Amino acid sequence: MGKYINPFTDVGFKMLFGQELSKPLLIDFLNNLLKGEREIMDITFLDKEQPAVFADDRSLIYDILCETSDGEKIIVEMQNRGQSYFKKRSIYYVSEAIARQGVRGSEWEYGIHSVYFVAFLNFRQEDIGKEFRTDVALYDTKSKKRFSDDIRMIYLQLPYFKKKEKECESDFERWIYVLKHMEALNKLPWAAKSPIFQKVSEISDISALSKEERLKYDHAIKVYRDNLCVYRYAIESGLKEGMKEGMKKGIEEGAREKALSIAREMKKLNVDIAFIVKTTGLTIEDIESIG
Repeated sequence: MGKYINPFTDVGFKMLFGQELSKPLLIDFLNNLLKGEREIMDITFLDKEQPAVFADDRSLIYDILCETSDGEKIIVEMQNRGQSYFKKRSIYYVSEAIARQGVRGSEWEYGIHSVYFVAFLNFRQEDIGKEFRTDVALYDTKSKKRFSDDIRMIYLQLPYFKKKEKECESDFERWIYVLKHMEALNKLPWAAKSPIFQKVSEISDISALSKEERLKYDHAIKVYRDNLCVYRYAIESGLKEGMKEGMKKGIEEGAREKALSIAREMKKLNVDIAFIVKTTGLTIEDIESIG
Protein backbone atom coordinates (compact mmCIF):
# COMPACT_ATOMS: atom_id res chain seq x y z
CA MET A 1 0.00 0.00 0.00
CA GLY A 2 1.29 3.47 -0.92
CA LYS A 3 1.96 6.51 1.24
CA TYR A 4 -1.33 8.28 0.46
CA ILE A 5 -4.99 7.31 0.52
CA ASN A 6 -6.91 6.33 -2.58
CA PRO A 7 -9.30 9.27 -3.08
CA PHE A 8 -11.66 7.11 -5.12
CA THR A 9 -12.68 4.97 -2.19
CA ASP A 10 -15.73 6.21 -0.32
CA VAL A 11 -13.74 6.79 2.89
CA GLY A 12 -10.76 8.38 1.12
CA PHE A 13 -12.99 10.78 -0.82
CA LYS A 14 -14.79 11.89 2.37
CA MET A 15 -11.47 12.38 4.19
CA LEU A 16 -10.16 14.60 1.44
CA PHE A 17 -13.27 16.64 0.69
CA GLY A 18 -16.10 15.80 3.09
CA GLN A 19 -15.06 16.72 6.63
CA GLU A 20 -14.71 20.01 8.51
CA LEU A 21 -10.93 19.58 8.68
CA SER A 22 -10.73 19.41 4.89
CA LYS A 23 -13.21 22.22 4.14
CA PRO A 24 -10.46 24.58 2.86
CA LEU A 25 -9.45 21.90 0.35
CA LEU A 26 -12.94 21.58 -1.09
CA ILE A 27 -13.34 25.36 -1.28
CA ASP A 28 -9.99 25.71 -3.04
CA PHE A 29 -10.82 22.95 -5.51
CA LEU A 30 -14.26 24.40 -6.31
CA ASN A 31 -12.84 27.91 -6.76
CA ASN A 32 -10.24 26.57 -9.19
CA LEU A 33 -12.95 24.57 -10.97
CA LEU A 34 -15.08 27.72 -11.35
CA LYS A 35 -12.22 30.20 -11.76
CA GLY A 36 -13.24 33.37 -13.57
CA GLU A 37 -16.89 32.54 -12.97
CA ARG A 38 -17.39 32.97 -9.24
CA GLU A 39 -15.64 32.64 -5.88
CA ILE A 40 -16.87 30.63 -2.92
CA MET A 41 -15.96 32.13 0.46
CA ASP A 42 -17.39 29.47 2.75
CA ILE A 43 -19.44 26.27 2.70
CA THR A 44 -21.51 24.33 5.20
CA PHE A 45 -21.68 20.55 5.00
CA LEU A 46 -25.26 19.28 4.95
CA ASP A 47 -26.60 15.86 5.81
CA LYS A 48 -25.80 13.81 2.71
CA GLU A 49 -29.06 11.88 3.15
CA GLN A 50 -31.97 14.13 2.31
CA PRO A 51 -35.33 13.35 3.98
CA ALA A 52 -38.41 12.45 1.97
CA VAL A 53 -40.57 15.40 0.93
CA PHE A 54 -43.77 13.38 0.42
CA ALA A 55 -45.18 9.95 1.21
CA ASP A 56 -43.32 7.05 -0.42
CA ASP A 57 -40.57 9.40 -1.60
CA ARG A 58 -37.14 7.81 -1.68
CA SER A 59 -34.56 9.88 0.15
CA LEU A 60 -31.48 10.91 -1.84
CA ILE A 61 -27.96 10.06 -0.75
CA TYR A 62 -25.06 12.09 -2.09
CA ASP A 63 -21.32 11.61 -1.63
CA ILE A 64 -20.96 15.23 -0.51
CA LEU A 65 -23.71 17.83 -0.19
CA CYS A 66 -22.81 21.34 0.92
CA GLU A 67 -24.19 24.86 0.82
CA THR A 68 -22.36 28.11 0.15
CA SER A 69 -22.77 31.25 2.25
CA ASP A 70 -25.03 32.51 -0.58
CA GLY A 71 -27.38 29.56 -0.18
CA GLU A 72 -26.28 27.66 -3.30
CA LYS A 73 -26.26 23.88 -3.12
CA ILE A 74 -23.23 21.92 -4.34
CA ILE A 75 -23.34 18.18 -4.91
CA VAL A 76 -19.97 16.46 -5.36
CA GLU A 77 -19.97 12.86 -6.53
CA MET A 78 -17.28 10.26 -7.11
CA GLN A 79 -17.99 7.28 -9.38
CA ASN A 80 -15.64 4.40 -10.18
CA ARG A 81 -17.59 2.50 -12.82
CA GLY A 82 -19.91 3.29 -15.69
CA GLN A 83 -23.66 3.32 -15.33
CA SER A 84 -26.07 3.25 -18.23
CA TYR A 85 -28.35 5.71 -16.43
CA PHE A 86 -25.76 7.97 -14.78
CA LYS A 87 -26.49 11.06 -16.88
CA LYS A 88 -30.21 10.84 -16.20
CA ARG A 89 -29.56 10.23 -12.51
CA SER A 90 -27.40 13.35 -12.26
CA ILE A 91 -30.13 15.42 -13.93
CA TYR A 92 -32.63 13.98 -11.44
CA TYR A 93 -30.35 14.84 -8.50
CA VAL A 94 -30.05 18.47 -9.61
CA SER A 95 -33.77 18.78 -10.31
CA GLU A 96 -34.63 17.26 -6.95
CA ALA A 97 -32.22 19.60 -5.13
CA ILE A 98 -34.04 22.54 -6.73
CA ALA A 99 -37.52 21.15 -6.03
CA ARG A 100 -36.69 20.63 -2.36
CA GLN A 101 -36.21 24.38 -1.97
CA GLY A 102 -39.92 24.94 -2.47
CA VAL A 103 -41.89 26.47 0.39
CA ARG A 104 -45.55 25.75 1.01
CA GLY A 105 -47.97 28.63 0.83
CA SER A 106 -49.01 31.25 -1.70
CA GLU A 107 -46.43 33.81 -0.56
CA TRP A 108 -43.41 31.92 -1.89
CA GLU A 109 -42.16 33.48 -5.14
CA TYR A 110 -39.84 30.73 -6.40
CA GLY A 111 -36.77 32.16 -4.71
CA ILE A 112 -34.55 29.22 -5.57
CA HIS A 113 -30.78 29.09 -5.18
CA SER A 114 -28.46 27.64 -7.80
CA VAL A 115 -27.51 23.98 -7.68
CA TYR A 116 -24.07 22.82 -8.81
CA PHE A 117 -23.35 19.18 -9.59
CA VAL A 118 -19.70 18.09 -9.83
CA ALA A 119 -18.93 14.50 -10.80
CA PHE A 120 -15.55 12.79 -10.75
CA LEU A 121 -15.76 9.83 -13.13
CA ASN A 122 -12.96 7.29 -12.89
CA PHE A 123 -14.04 5.83 -16.23
CA ARG A 124 -15.24 6.91 -19.68
CA GLN A 125 -18.97 7.63 -20.01
CA GLU A 126 -19.71 7.75 -23.73
CA ASP A 127 -23.08 9.48 -23.51
CA ILE A 128 -21.48 12.42 -21.68
CA GLY A 129 -18.71 13.00 -24.21
CA LYS A 130 -15.14 12.17 -25.08
CA GLU A 131 -13.38 15.00 -23.27
CA PHE A 132 -11.96 15.32 -19.78
CA ARG A 133 -14.28 18.16 -18.77
CA THR A 134 -17.90 18.59 -19.85
CA ASP A 135 -19.80 21.68 -18.64
CA VAL A 136 -23.58 21.70 -18.80
CA ALA A 137 -25.83 24.72 -18.19
CA LEU A 138 -29.08 26.24 -19.46
CA TYR A 139 -28.48 28.14 -22.71
CA ASP A 140 -30.62 29.73 -25.39
CA THR A 141 -30.17 27.51 -28.46
CA LYS A 142 -30.20 30.44 -30.89
CA SER A 143 -28.13 33.14 -29.21
CA LYS A 144 -25.98 30.67 -27.19
CA LYS A 145 -26.32 33.04 -24.24
CA ARG A 146 -26.73 31.68 -20.72
CA PHE A 147 -30.46 31.44 -19.98
CA SER A 148 -30.13 30.75 -16.26
CA ASP A 149 -27.41 30.18 -13.68
CA ASP A 150 -29.65 28.03 -11.49
CA ILE A 151 -28.43 24.71 -12.93
CA ARG A 152 -24.82 23.78 -13.52
CA MET A 153 -23.38 20.30 -14.03
CA ILE A 154 -19.68 19.57 -14.48
CA TYR A 155 -18.42 16.11 -15.38
CA LEU A 156 -14.71 15.28 -15.01
CA GLN A 157 -13.75 12.05 -16.82
CA LEU A 158 -10.34 11.30 -15.37
CA PRO A 159 -9.17 8.76 -18.01
CA TYR A 160 -9.13 11.63 -20.53
CA PHE A 161 -6.76 13.70 -18.39
CA LYS A 162 -3.33 12.83 -19.83
CA LYS A 163 -1.10 15.67 -18.58
CA LYS A 164 2.10 14.82 -16.76
CA GLU A 165 3.28 16.62 -13.63
CA LYS A 166 5.47 19.15 -15.50
CA GLU A 167 2.69 19.89 -17.99
CA CYS A 168 0.17 21.07 -15.40
CA GLU A 169 -0.20 24.84 -15.80
CA SER A 170 -3.00 25.77 -13.39
CA ASP A 171 -3.92 24.81 -9.84
CA PHE A 172 -7.01 23.09 -11.22
CA GLU A 173 -4.85 20.84 -13.41
CA ARG A 174 -2.54 20.23 -10.44
CA TRP A 175 -5.56 19.18 -8.38
CA ILE A 176 -6.63 16.69 -11.04
CA TYR A 177 -3.12 15.30 -11.42
CA VAL A 178 -2.83 14.77 -7.64
CA LEU A 179 -6.24 13.12 -7.37
CA LYS A 180 -5.61 10.81 -10.30
CA HIS A 181 -2.14 9.68 -9.17
CA MET A 182 -2.30 10.15 -5.40
CA GLU A 183 -2.31 6.49 -4.38
CA ALA A 184 0.88 5.80 -6.39
CA LEU A 185 2.85 8.84 -5.20
CA ASN A 186 5.58 8.70 -2.59
CA LYS A 187 5.84 12.47 -2.41
CA LEU A 188 3.07 14.92 -3.18
CA PRO A 189 4.14 17.43 -5.85
CA TRP A 190 3.75 21.16 -5.13
CA ALA A 191 3.34 20.52 -1.37
CA ALA A 192 6.57 22.42 -0.59
CA LYS A 193 5.35 25.60 -2.30
CA SER A 194 1.60 25.49 -1.76
CA PRO A 195 -0.15 25.56 1.65
CA ILE A 196 -3.16 23.85 0.06
CA PHE A 197 -1.20 20.92 -1.31
CA GLN A 198 0.73 20.72 1.94
CA LYS A 199 -2.66 20.30 3.65
CA VAL A 200 -3.61 17.65 1.09
CA SER A 201 -0.39 15.80 1.91
CA GLU A 202 -1.13 15.89 5.64
CA ILE A 203 -4.75 14.77 5.38
CA SER A 204 -4.11 12.03 2.83
CA ASP A 205 -1.06 10.52 4.54
CA ILE A 206 -2.07 6.99 5.55
CA SER A 207 0.41 6.90 8.44
CA ALA A 208 -1.39 9.89 10.02
CA LEU A 209 -4.75 8.08 10.24
CA SER A 210 -6.10 7.11 13.63
CA LYS A 211 -6.66 3.42 14.37
CA GLU A 212 -10.38 3.79 13.74
CA GLU A 213 -9.84 5.73 10.51
CA ARG A 214 -7.33 3.14 9.31
CA LEU A 215 -9.79 0.29 9.91
CA LYS A 216 -12.50 2.13 7.96
CA TYR A 217 -10.07 2.97 5.17
CA ASP A 218 -8.73 -0.60 4.89
CA HIS A 219 -12.31 -1.88 4.63
CA ALA A 220 -13.09 0.73 1.96
CA ILE A 221 -10.03 -0.34 -0.03
CA LYS A 222 -11.18 -3.97 0.11
CA VAL A 223 -14.66 -3.02 -1.12
CA TYR A 224 -13.14 -0.81 -3.85
CA ARG A 225 -10.86 -3.59 -5.11
CA ASP A 226 -13.57 -6.24 -4.92
CA ASN A 227 -15.98 -4.07 -6.90
CA LEU A 228 -13.25 -3.30 -9.44
CA CYS A 229 -12.54 -7.01 -9.91
CA VAL A 230 -16.24 -7.78 -10.37
CA TYR A 231 -16.56 -4.92 -12.87
CA ARG A 232 -13.51 -6.01 -14.88
CA TYR A 233 -14.68 -9.63 -14.88
CA ALA A 234 -18.08 -8.55 -16.23
CA ILE A 235 -16.39 -6.57 -19.02
CA GLU A 236 -13.96 -9.38 -19.91
CA SER A 237 -16.77 -11.97 -19.85
CA GLY A 238 -18.85 -9.75 -22.10
CA LEU A 239 -15.97 -9.36 -24.55
CA LYS A 240 -15.30 -13.10 -24.66
CA GLU A 241 -18.98 -13.85 -25.17
CA GLY A 242 -19.15 -11.20 -27.88
CA MET A 243 -16.15 -12.71 -29.67
CA LYS A 244 -17.66 -16.17 -29.41
CA GLU A 245 -20.98 -14.98 -30.83
CA GLY A 246 -19.14 -13.06 -33.55
CA MET A 247 -17.18 -16.13 -34.62
CA LYS A 248 -20.34 -18.24 -34.64
CA LYS A 249 -22.15 -15.63 -36.72
CA GLY A 250 -19.17 -15.36 -39.06
CA ILE A 251 -19.09 -19.11 -39.62
CA GLU A 252 -22.84 -19.18 -40.26
CA GLU A 253 -22.61 -16.29 -42.73
CA GLY A 254 -19.64 -17.90 -44.46
CA ALA A 255 -21.51 -21.20 -44.82
CA ARG A 256 -24.53 -19.39 -46.23
CA GLU A 257 -22.43 -17.52 -48.78
CA LYS A 258 -20.88 -20.83 -49.86
CA ALA A 259 -24.32 -22.41 -50.23
CA LEU A 260 -25.57 -19.48 -52.30
CA SER A 261 -22.54 -19.73 -54.55
CA ILE A 262 -23.18 -23.44 -55.17
CA ALA A 263 -26.89 -22.81 -55.77
CA ARG A 264 -26.06 -20.08 -58.28
CA GLU A 265 -23.91 -22.48 -60.34
CA MET A 266 -26.54 -25.22 -60.16
CA LYS A 267 -29.23 -22.82 -61.42
CA LYS A 268 -27.03 -21.95 -64.39
CA LEU A 269 -27.05 -25.68 -65.24
CA ASN A 270 -30.88 -25.74 -64.93
CA VAL A 271 -30.77 -28.17 -62.02
CA ASP A 272 -34.21 -28.82 -60.44
CA ILE A 273 -34.92 -26.36 -57.59
CA ALA A 274 -36.08 -29.14 -55.25
CA PHE A 275 -32.69 -30.84 -55.69
CA ILE A 276 -30.85 -27.55 -55.04
CA VAL A 277 -32.86 -27.04 -51.82
CA LYS A 278 -31.99 -30.57 -50.64
CA THR A 279 -28.31 -30.18 -51.55
CA THR A 280 -27.61 -26.71 -50.14
CA GLY A 281 -30.09 -26.43 -47.27
CA LEU A 282 -31.36 -23.12 -48.64
CA THR A 283 -35.04 -22.24 -48.96
CA ILE A 284 -36.93 -21.98 -52.25
CA GLU A 285 -37.17 -18.21 -51.64
CA ASP A 286 -33.37 -18.01 -51.26
CA ILE A 287 -32.81 -19.82 -54.53
CA GLU A 288 -35.43 -17.87 -56.47
CA SER A 289 -33.85 -14.59 -55.32
CA ILE A 290 -30.47 -15.57 -56.81
CA GLY A 291 -29.76 -13.55 -59.95
